[in-house]
Amino acid sequence: MFFANLPMRKAIGTSLTIIAIQSLIGFTGDLVHQDIEWPLVLSFSGVSMIGLLLGVRLSKRILDGNLRRIFGWFVLAMSLYIMAKEVL
Repeated sequence: MFFANLPMRKAIGTSLTIIAIQSLIGFTGDLVHQDIEWPLVLSFSGVSMIGLLLGVRLSKRILDGNLRRIFGWFVLAMSLYIMAKEVL
């Protein structure tokens, strides 16, 4: 955001796009090597799409400063969760 001088909404969208692409690449690699639980994948995808639609609506109503703060806390919480999961 700072180096590319992007608005917060574009920075979040870019970040989530990169995450989605990386997840898709990882998933296609798993298709060959693992047995996929399709009901779980499809239900998770459905819930994700609902969350996407809700997120788009909410992001239009939240001010940029608040959106930045919320996104920062979310990233911090997720990183702490991942670190705790890996350590414990």
